[in-house]
Amino acid sequence: MSNWYSECSPLEKRTFWASFGGWALDALDVQMFGLAIPALIAAFGISKADAGLLGSVTLFFGAFGGWLGGALGDRFGRVKALQITVLTFALATFASAFAMSYTQLLVLKAIQGLGFGAEWAVGAVLMAEIIRAEHRGKALGSVQSAWAVGWGAAVLLSALVFTYAPADIAWRILFAIGLLPALLIIYIRRGLKEPPRAVAADAKAPLFATLSGIFHRDVLRATLVGGLFGIGAHGGYAALTTFLPTYLREVRHLSVLGSSGYLAVIIAAFFCGCVASGIISDRIGRRANVALFASACIATVLVYIFAPLTDAQMLVLGFPLGFFSAGIPASMAALFSELYPAGVRGTGVGFCYNFGRVVSAAFPFLVGFLSDHIGLGPAIGIDAAFAYSLVLIAVLLLPETRGKVFEQAAAARV
Repeated sequence: MSNWYSECSPLEKRTFWASFGGWALDALDVQMFGLAIPALIAAFGISKADAGLLGSVTLFFGAFGGWLGGALGDRFGRVKALQITVLTFALATFASAFAMSYTQLLVLKAIQGLGFGAEWAVGAVLMAEIIRAEHRGKALGSVQSAWAVGWGAAVLLSALVFTYAPADIAWRILFAIGLLPALLIIYIRRGLKEPPRAVAADAKAPLFATLSGIFHRDVLRATLVGGLFGIGAHGGYAALTTFLPTYLREVRHLSVLGSSGYLAVIIAAFFCGCVASGIISDRIGRRANVALFASACIATVLVYIFAPLTDAQMLVLGFPLGFFSAGIPASMAALFSELYPAGVRGTGVGFCYNFGRVVSAAFPFLVGFLSDHIGLGPAIGIDAAFAYSLVLIAVLLLPETRGKVFEQAAAARV
C-alpha cells in the first residue's frame, strides 16, 4: 500500500482512514449478530429460520438505506450523510442489547440495516471522488479490507465475552459494545472536506427526482445490471457468512474458541483478498478482476462445504475461501462509482450495491429453511454457488471503467 499511499494528499489520507474506520465499525456491529445466533436461538426459543430472518431483515432494510443514503449524499453532501448513518446503525446495535422479545429485536435489526446500507454508499462515493483515478481501485479495495478488521474484532470479542459471561447475557454485552467506536468515527469525520461536485448538484430538485434519476435511459442499463451484480455479491456472502459460525459449531462440533480459530484464517484471508483485488483491478481492469475472483470463489465454496475434509484441511482451505470471497465486494465501490455521472453517482452506487440486499435478504432465510431438509452445509454451499454465478453473468454485461477521471477531481483533493 505504501507506494500509492505516499502519493496521496493529506485530504485523501484523512478520507481514507475515516472511511476505513467507518467500514470496520459496520463490520463489527453486523458480524456480532452472526456470532450470537446460537445464543439468540436459545434466548428467544426461535428456529434457525427465525434467526435467518433477523439477518434477512437487516439486509432488506439496508437496501433502502443505501439507496436513500446515496440520494441524500448527492443532495446535501457526503460528509453530513456519513455522520448521520454511523450514528443510526450504532444506536440501533446498542438498543438491540436491551431487546426483550424477538419482535423488538426484529425492529431494531431493521433500523440497523437502514444506517448500515447508507453508510457504505455514502462513504464509497466520497472515497471514489476524492482519490485519484489511477489509485481508485487500490484505495477502495483497501478500505473494503476494513471489513476484515471489524469482523476480526467481533470474533475476538465474541470469544472473550462468551468465555467469561453466561450465554444468556453475553449476546447483550456484545451488542452494547457496538456503540463505543461510533464516537471516535463521528469525531474523525468532522474534519473531512466535501467534494465540490457533491455539493454542486441541483439542491432544488425534489428528493424523488434524485432517487429516480438512476432509471433515466442514459444510465438504466448500468442500474439494472449493477443491481444483478449486487444480488449475486451479497447473496453469496450472506449465505456463506451468516450461518458459518453455526455450521462450524453444530456440524463440525468445534468449540467457540475452535471455531474462532477457523474464522481467524478466513478473516485474515479476506483482508489480503481485498487489498489484492484492488491492486489487480487497477492493473487488468474491473471486469477481468471480478470474473477471476467470482470463478475461484464458486470452486472454493463447493470444495469447502461438500468435500470430506479433515479439520486440518478445512483450516488450510479457509484461506482461499476468505481470499476469493473478498475480491468481489472489494471491486464494487470503484466499479459502481465509475458507471454514473456526478449528479446521481451516490444514488446509483447506493442502489446497485444495496438493491442486491432486497433479493439477497432471502438467502439467510433460505439457508435456515433448507438446512432442515438437506443439512446446513449443503444449504450454504448451494445458495452461495448460485449467487456467485449471478456475479459472473452481470460482469459480462458491464463496460470496462478502469481509469475513468471524474469531474473536478483535482479540485476535490486540494
